[in-house]
Amino acid sequence: MSRSSCQRIARLRTYQSLFPLVAKALDEANLSAEIIIVDDNSPDETPDVCERLAQDYPLRLIVRRSERGLSSAVIHGMKQARGEVLVVLDADLSHPPEKVPELAAAIAGDSADFVIGSRYVPGGKTDGDWGLFRWLNSKVATLLALPLTSARDPMAGFFALRRSTFEGAQSLDPIGYKIGLELIVKTGCRRIAEIPIRFRDRLYGESKLSLKEQINYLRHLRRLYVFKLGWLAKPLQFVLIGSTGMVVDLASYALLLSIASVSVARAVAIGVAMTWNFLLNRRLTFSESRGNLLIKQYVLFCAACSVGAGVNWALSVGLCEWFEFFTNAKLFAAFLGVIAGTGFNYVLSSRVVFRTHKASAGTD
Repeated sequence: MSRSSCQRIARLRTYQSLFPLVAKALDEANLSAEIIIVDDNSPDETPDVCERLAQDYPLRLIVRRSERGLSSAVIHGMKQARGEVLVVLDADLSHPPEKVPELAAAIAGDSADFVIGSRYVPGGKTDGDWGLFRWLNSKVATLLALPLTSARDPMAGFFALRRSTFEGAQSLDPIGYKIGLELIVKTGCRRIAEIPIRFRDRLYGESKLSLKEQINYLRHLRRLYVFKLGWLAKPLQFVLIGSTGMVVDLASYALLLSIASVSVARAVAIGVAMTWNFLLNRRLTFSESRGNLLIKQYVLFCAACSVGAGVNWALSVGLCEWFEFFTNAKLFAAFLGVIAGTGFNYVLSSRVVFRTHKASAGTD
């Protein structure tokens, strides 16, 4: 049997196991609800299975013909939902369906704006066979998101929020499958509650954790930081990339000294660092300008850096010559020169080198 066939059978088995558990939890809590499945036009018996299950459970299947992706599927399902309280959980039985009423009650009771079924609060836990790598991966991912939210388990895919909160989200544009973190940031939720759950390894199907998804998570984080920081995002990225360029400059210089003269080594190292800064700024800080001609941008960037270097040198030297204070504080004068030079570099880069036209498309 092929791998894809196994995955399809696993998905259908999951549906048949999940819905009775969710329906039972809702009945015991005396809650009326609809269960929505969003399917990306799977080539299996999903429609037939869901049609049979819908005879016994409040199930609605939504099939998307063109769109793909977990996060966009979740957003689509939430838009189509009719209830005032929205609960999201994975359909692989890794999240406990019996906890759905508890999450819904926390939202309905107005004790929180966003409720997470959490692995990392007291009482929460994961299956013991997670392994060190998976545990470490989760902890590092959570740490990277710490400036964005105070939640202890922002990576969770089991959460609840009000419809009004969801509809107030700004420009939802997730990458990968961390839709919960996207919603926390884009809705501006301050009151976040976490309810302990036991996270189990999926009974059917395969894990979403892969190198591709980890890279997508880093891309997603960058988008969220840019959103959170607003206008400060670009200058901060520019400065951070400049800092890495300094490391590249010194490392290249140290390596080249063994094979070239000081003057040649210094010139090549500066060129390498300048190219490094250009490529990273074009890829990250000014990613929306990548549709413009690369060679032209590179020449303009080098020219802008030369202007910035001139400003740096002129201010550093001028302060020492014009003000007696700086004759004994030459490093401070140099520091001010670096700040001024970087400022000129940024202004020229944003207004000239990486200037975008209205037709240019933004990318991440």
